[in-house]
Amino acid sequence: MKYEQIPNSLFIKNRKKFMGRMRPKSIAVFNSNDIYPISADSVMPFEQHRDIFYLSGADQEETILVLFPDAMDKKHREILFVRETNDHIAVWEGAKMTKEQATEISGIQTIYWLKEFDKIFFDLMTEADTVYFNTNEHYRQAVETQTREDRFIQKCKQEYPAHQVAKSNPILQEIRGIKEPEELELMQMACNITEKGFRRLLGFVRPGVMEYEVEAELLHEFIRNRSKGFAYPPIIASGNNANVLHYLENNKPCKDGDMLLMDVAAEYANYSSDLTRTIPVNGRFTKRQKEVYNAVLRVKDEATKLLVPGTLWAEYHKECGKLMTSELLGLGLLDKADVQNENQEWPAYKKYFMHGTSHHIGLNTHDYGALKTPMKANMVFTVEPGIYIPAENMGIRLEDDVVIQENGAPFNLMRNIPIEAEEIEELMNA
Repeated sequence: MKYEQIPNSLFIKNRKKFMGRMRPKSIAVFNSNDIYPISADSVMPFEQHRDIFYLSGADQEETILVLFPDAMDKKHREILFVRETNDHIAVWEGAKMTKEQATEISGIQTIYWLKEFDKIFFDLMTEADTVYFNTNEHYRQAVETQTREDRFIQKCKQEYPAHQVAKSNPILQEIRGIKEPEELELMQMACNITEKGFRRLLGFVRPGVMEYEVEAELLHEFIRNRSKGFAYPPIIASGNNANVLHYLENNKPCKDGDMLLMDVAAEYANYSSDLTRTIPVNGRFTKRQKEVYNAVLRVKDEATKLLVPGTLWAEYHKECGKLMTSELLGLGLLDKADVQNENQEWPAYKKYFMHGTSHHIGLNTHDYGALKTPMKANMVFTVEPGIYIPAENMGIRLEDDVVIQENGAPFNLMRNIPIEAEEIEELMNA
């Protein structure tokens, strides 16, 4: 891995939190992701399942974590199964984790080779009443591919039909949403790498540059700072491309007089950052561009102040809608009649700001975290309002990542990344 090894104290704490919420005489199983094929002998780069990584730090394929707090044999209360290496694998792929390395990374003392899983799991299931399955229940998920986790669940139900079944996801949603100090440090590292990429761009962007050249500059800076690259597919959208919310082609020229919206950020150690900045291609905002830009910035700043313990996610978004409505009235994009006659299911402001303002971020860009209960300290949210005006060839979005504090305003992990219009202009014309 490119990143520095993470202290296993983080994963020890995470497992303790999870096991403390398990039912008596229950066992939980977590599988690594598959390596996904493209065609012929080509495969996609391996990405570890974030749940097994969160609980073990194991960043290798064909890995299984078993948690059984009530196991009769104490050494079987935490087990990590890893792929056994050999000389052939070492030559062609590089050596896999040894048992000693697996313990060092995870803090788990009992390590077995994967080939031993079925036999040991059968013995453990004779002691267990309930098995926790790790199903994907994220509110945005729309996965059609059968995963390694799916195959395990199917096989387990067939072989152990008398066991009760429970879900790991509600526990993970609760505990993964509140970050440990070590996680916040990793996320700060991802944001710092993102900052380096953005500052590099401010001296690079000019009329005639292609969107994909901007993407290349970012990737260069990210990788040279120990990131695998982008935390999510990068959006490099100039001119009216910025009005396509998930624009991914990144193949158009950046033209004089246009703005460039960049929703791009680095990952570090599997933790995401999530940044959006919008800059003038020629280094100077027009008067109208700056008016709209500053309106978006005001909404972002005011919305950020609302992210405090006790806030409800749904109510927060309603308040953000009120902030945006006020700014759109000031810009002349809405009038009072538009607001008075609006459809409550699709308020007037949605014509120019059609997405949400915030989401959890962490090991996933759209991370786990409770959405129907009050916010808590050490949850990390994006704040990303935007105004999209196709008729004016303009789409502006601004986004930072912030940590909810016990008291006061959130802590901005992107506080050092330029955002004020005047600073952007100064740096682009230095």
